[in-house]
Amino acid sequence: MSNTNISSPPVWTDREKLIFRFFFLFFILQAIPLSVDFFKTVFGFNWLHISYGDIFNLTRLSAKFLPGADSFINWIIVAIIALIGAMVWDKSKYKNINYDRFYYWLRVVVRYRLAIGIIGYGFIKFFPLQAPFPSISNLNTSYGDFTDWKIFSMSLGIVPSYETFLGAIEILAGLFLFFRKTATIGAAIILVFTGNVFISNLAYEGGEFVYATYLITFALFVLWFDAQRIYNLVSLERPTAPNSFKPLFVGKTKTLRLVLKTLVIFFFVFLYGFKTYSGFHHDPYQFPRTKGLARAAGIYNVSEFKINGRVLPYAAADSIRWKDVVFEKWATISVRSDRKVIIDSANYEQVFKNDKDRDYELAGTAGRHYYSYTVDSVNHVLLLDNKNPHYKGEQLRLNYSHPDSATVILSGTNQHRDSIYVVLNKIDKKYPLKLSRRKALKL
Repeated sequence: MSNTNISSPPVWTDREKLIFRFFFLFFILQAIPLSVDFFKTVFGFNWLHISYGDIFNLTRLSAKFLPGADSFINWIIVAIIALIGAMVWDKSKYKNINYDRFYYWLRVVVRYRLAIGIIGYGFIKFFPLQAPFPSISNLNTSYGDFTDWKIFSMSLGIVPSYETFLGAIEILAGLFLFFRKTATIGAAIILVFTGNVFISNLAYEGGEFVYATYLITFALFVLWFDAQRIYNLVSLERPTAPNSFKPLFVGKTKTLRLVLKTLVIFFFVFLYGFKTYSGFHHDPYQFPRTKGLARAAGIYNVSEFKINGRVLPYAAADSIRWKDVVFEKWATISVRSDRKVIIDSANYEQVFKNDKDRDYELAGTAGRHYYSYTVDSVNHVLLLDNKNPHYKGEQLRLNYSHPDSATVILSGTNQHRDSIYVVLNKIDKKYPLKLSRRKALKL
């Protein structure tokens, strides 16, 4: 490959070269998957049977030296490495490289990384997976028992068409970034939409503000390339020269460039889009995929509750007696009582394959204890495990019976090995949120 100049580019000053070296190393380190999660993410799935969750987790990788949620501490580490590297570079024999060429390739890396990152979120919004419609348990939880982030997420989930619109805009911005002539437009779109995501995360105490800042800094870098020219042309109405550096690809390098670009777009757009569409219809990642007890989904009032043979009458402040129980369509049971719930505060985006790790339904929620369960349909036994990581190891073993379509009777032992007997009566409850504007609610 060779590079030719349309006209003589401006000369780089020593100060500009020093600044460029720092930002070159900083953005390269941020763009490559230099992460403690790299091997777990890349080698943790079958590449021959890759899922949309696997691809999303790839798009979500960023520089991370500390395990857990994203942190600006990782940025400080990257900045220190970049600063040391820039000083070493300044003393090396490579200090007088072609800076225009390096700037071009840095923009390529940054805009492709930004495109992949924004498309990763775009498709799980376009097919409304990121913020699903609230579960039956969520619909029967008091407003005050939700964290700010959970309220925001459910507010988006009840308007899937708006979520789809947001996803379409993010996908469009990502597609613009794959091409030099439209990259600035894509970066400008991302600044507006991801800037809103950043503000929303701050306002509602979400866990994505670090990653949102990551995408914003990449968008600012891409936009900066044309920002001064746009300002001179639009605001100052001055004659403005276009970018004077243009790469020239010939022979095998031209073919290689087209092949690599095609592979990236195919993998992160067409394959990921198809996999996400399939996942939306067959395996939404926020909720477990295992089906629950047949014909049991709904909310149930606890009409009778016994512990160790003793009847406990209803009392609002009773931490032992259950108030109501929800059977979800999937294998989750939630129990509402006055027993304290330590909130699972996980609120950053993760796509898990295993049901036991899918915690969206209980994350950011108090007022209910959530249990995954397995069904022994031969012996009519339910084995419940508390899904909240703060109550790890808490199990209940309950026999179940269905005297009629509206009644479920549970008997067995609770987490303290006390014997319990519970009679549940199904409530025929209507949810106006599930009705469209053209449907009427019949009371």
